Order: sequence, then structure tokens, then C-alpha cells
Amino acid sequence: MQLTKQTDFAFRTLIYLAELPEDKLSHVKDVCDFYDISPNHISKVVVKLVKLGYVEAHRGKGGGIKLGMAPENISLAQVVEEFETTLNPVNCMTPRCRIVKQCRLKGLLNDAMKAFLDTLKDYSLADLLGPQKKLIAST
Repeated sequence: MQLTKQTDFAFRTLIYLAELPEDKLSHVKDVCDFYDISPNHISKVVVKLVKLGYVEAHRGKGGGIKLGMAPENISLAQVVEEFETTLNPVNCMTPRCRIVKQCRLKGLLNDAMKAFLDTLKDYSLADLLGPQKKLIAST
């Protein structure tokens, strides 16, 4: 399974913000510059992250963005579930598969997707940071 760019960029943004000191605000431009990603992509992701409560946005002079909750409270599985447009590994209806009623592949792939998400449920954003939150600072 490959995650969409939107999910990938959501994780990158969350990691970037989690690496900052708690009282520091950042900007979309900082995230874009760090990862060399288009501002259009990150802006859309940040809007959704704010709507979901993962990120806080402060407007005006001195404004910016920061994490909206502690990294240990951000479930990796939940981020994937909220950013992926579909978690169905196959589409048997477009075009309609002739063996859909007897096929076992769809069931196996759905089980694999469930196992993938079940594995992610054991991890939070904090698990991606390491003990001293040095990912961003060391690059």
C-alpha cells in the first residue's frame, strides 16, 4: 500500500511541528522550505490538520502554526484514516470483475489493510520523534 501525498505531507507537517519547542510558532512556508514541497499542497493539508484539531493556527502579526495536541495523543492510524480517501485496497466494480462473487483476493487484501491499520494503532506521533526530538534539528 502506498499512502497518498496528502497523508504523507500530513505526517511530515506533524513531525516538523512536533520537533519545535512547544512555545514556538512556525509557518507553512517553513514546512515547505524544509521539505521542498509546494505551498499549495501543504496549505491544504494544514487547513485539514487544523480542522481535525491536530494543529493550531494563530492569525495576525506574530501568528503561525503549532501542534494542537501532545504528540502522544496523535494516533498514526487515525491520521491515515482521516487523510486517505479510500482504504479499500481494490475496486472490484470499476470495471466490474467477472469473478467478484467467488474471488478470495478482496477478502485477503481487506484483512491485510485491517492488519496495517491495527499495527498503526499501537503508535503515536511521539513514537516517530525519538527520545530527544532531533530529527529536524539534525538535518
